Amino acid sequence: MTNEYVLILDFGGQYNQLIARRVRECGVYCEIKRYDTPIEELRALNPMGIIFTGGPNSVYDMTSPHISAEIFELGVPILGICYGCQLMAYTLGGTVESCEKSEYGKIEVSHSGDSVLFGDVPEKSIVWMSHTDFVSKLPGGFRVTAKSADCPCAAFEDPERKLYAVQFHPEVTHSQYGKEILRSFLMNVCQFSGDWVMDDFIENTVKKLREQIGDKKVILGLSGGVDSSVAAGLLSRAVGKQLTCVFVDQGLMRKDEGDFVEETFTKLFDMNFVRVNCKDKFLTALKGVTDPEQKRKIIGTEFYNVFWDKIREQGTDGFFAQGTIYPDRIESGKGNQAGHGSTAVIKTHHNMVKMPDDIKFAGTIEPLGDLFKDEVRKAGLELGIPHDLVWRQPFPGPGLGVRIIGEITEEKIKVLQEADAVFRDEIRKSGIEDQLKQFFAVLPDVRTVGVMGDHRTYDHLIAIRAVTTDDFMTADWARIPYDVLARVSNRLCNEVEHVNRVVYDITSKPPGT
Repeated sequence: MTNEYVLILDFGGQYNQLIARRVRECGVYCEIKRYDTPIEELRALNPMGIIFTGGPNSVYDMTSPHISAEIFELGVPILGICYGCQLMAYTLGGTVESCEKSEYGKIEVSHSGDSVLFGDVPEKSIVWMSHTDFVSKLPGGFRVTAKSADCPCAAFEDPERKLYAVQFHPEVTHSQYGKEILRSFLMNVCQFSGDWVMDDFIENTVKKLREQIGDKKVILGLSGGVDSSVAAGLLSRAVGKQLTCVFVDQGLMRKDEGDFVEETFTKLFDMNFVRVNCKDKFLTALKGVTDPEQKRKIIGTEFYNVFWDKIREQGTDGFFAQGTIYPDRIESGKGNQAGHGSTAVIKTHHNMVKMPDDIKFAGTIEPLGDLFKDEVRKAGLELGIPHDLVWRQPFPGPGLGVRIIGEITEEKIKVLQEADAVFRDEIRKSGIEDQLKQFFAVLPDVRTVGVMGDHRTYDHLIAIRAVTTDDFMTADWARIPYDVLARVSNRLCNEVEHVNRVVYDITSKPPGT
């Protein structure tokens, strides 16, 4: 394989994904591998650069992740970050001790002015520290290039062997010139061209998929979400009619969304598209159920059974494909990261499918397994997938079932689909869609008294919600202009049958969701 990439060795740091993102933002492709990847494999991979990540351990603890000194004889530029910095010093004969005073958060460092890493950095700048150990004695051949008030070796290097280390975290945005430091390592030390683009990924992935699949068939579960849609586009470009996409429409999607997905993929790509319409089956199973967790469980179980029954009909003599993306693999503990001392398993993702015991495929394919979400969207646009689908907002797995409070009925589904469509239409027309990360309608289990014309009404209340957020871990309610809210309310009450009242949810997350 080409060596135009950086290998990131994972020692369990919480910012490992950020390192990969920052590297790719510099136009350099990278992959994360286990810290204990055999030296023979590293030699065969032949990367142009290696980065050691941070980690929660102490290098002088013999149960902590360690490496062979042979890695420093590969002749490849290496950058150690935090734990990786200490590990480099310790492995090569330096001394690492516990700090008398730990450093956490924003710390000012000053550099010596003679390091290539700090070529675009002022003499003094703020960096992000997070360590309880420090390098107290450097190995032979190294020199200090930066320090802080409490850390005498905030950065050090052996430029002759192209070995560099920083005690702080340049990948974190709190480090003022962190990206410049990483870029200097990549461009000035490793000599990358910095011209990696999404077209390269698509071309290389299509080639790999063709080699891996050969003349076998591939089955992909297509949800209509971003990840599975882009995975379908890549696989279709690679193997065409060898791909079968199974799309389960349980009747709980947005208005006309099932038709949109089918039309998009049957017209845009050369593949076999199988749509399973099973709304009645789901409604029967949900009849009389009001508990939200029970509804989720029923929807999940029914979907699982319907999907795998259809897969059995299609046959399992080929490959099974998933829309797994890189964060899914890392957070679920399925990536290349280390076992001991590695990033913890955070959660199991819907993109990582559990198969029934009786189903055996030739193998599993994850064409997006090395991409972050923003990169998946770029790939989707390059493949010609419509903007509305590529930038589709997060949508719950159980669909509108979790936005209908109380029992789910066909009438309620129709009311919510129409209400959601009106709300989304007005947001688009108002020109504020790009300012909102998520917006949708909810149908509470509430009816209110109203007057329409000269008649008393007793109909549904619709709650609308819109939020702004950077990461979806926390969110703030969006300050939608009053005139937009007024138009939404007017249209909902006039155009959606059985709606006579509209409220706007102004709860932040937390405590809301």
